[in-house]
This record gives sequence, C-alpha cells and structure tokens, in this order.
Amino acid sequence: QVQLVESGGGLVQAGGSLRLSCAASRPIFDIDTMGWYRQAPGKQRELVARITRDGSTNYADSVKGRFTISRDNAKNTVCLQMNNLKPEDTAVYYCNADRRGWQRDYWGQGTQVTVSS
Repeated sequence: QVQLVESGGGLVQAGGSLRLSCAASRPIFDIDTMGWYRQAPGKQRELVARITRDGSTNYADSVKGRFTISRDNAKNTVCLQMNNLKPEDTAVYYCNADRRGWQRDYWGQGTQVTVSS
C-alpha cells in the first residue's frame, strides 16, 4: 500500500501556471501507473494525465500541450506542470497510484486548483 500527499494547488489567473506535486510514502519505482485526476463541482472525476513505470505518458485531450506529468523515482514524487491554465481547469486534483498485485488503487486527499478569468 501507499499514502499519497498532494501539494501545490492554489488560485491563479487564466494563462498562469502551477506545479502540483504528489509525495508517496514508499518507493514508487515499482508502481506501474501514477496519475493525476480531477473533479470539478457537479462533475465526475476524470483522468488528466498518467505515467507508467517505463515513462510512457498519456493525457486528456483538453490538457495536451499545456500539462506535463513527470516522475522522479529517486524522490518518490510525481509532478504535474500546468501551463496556460484556463477557468475550466478549476477542480480538485487527485494523485493516484496503481500496481499489479494490489487489491485496489490508492488516492491522495486532493488539492484545489482555482483559475480565475
């Protein structure tokens, strides 16, 4: 199992940038997939970006070209660099970890991102 703690959220104007970090309580080198999801008020949680153990990434269409996910196995962290933020990016952002052999995946507590127009 793993505990995940997100940080880096806040209030930013449209066009601005934020960098989210997710710190894991255990080494992440053997965690198959680490990802960022978000949930806006009244909407379902959705995938933003994820990165596999071998470094492969995929992104939601709405964030391609603006967001970058990265993984630092030495620091047991996963980051999400968010540039050119838009009001529609406003949501609570959650870190997720999933590994073969686990009975379930794991979530952090979330960090609020608010983008003003």
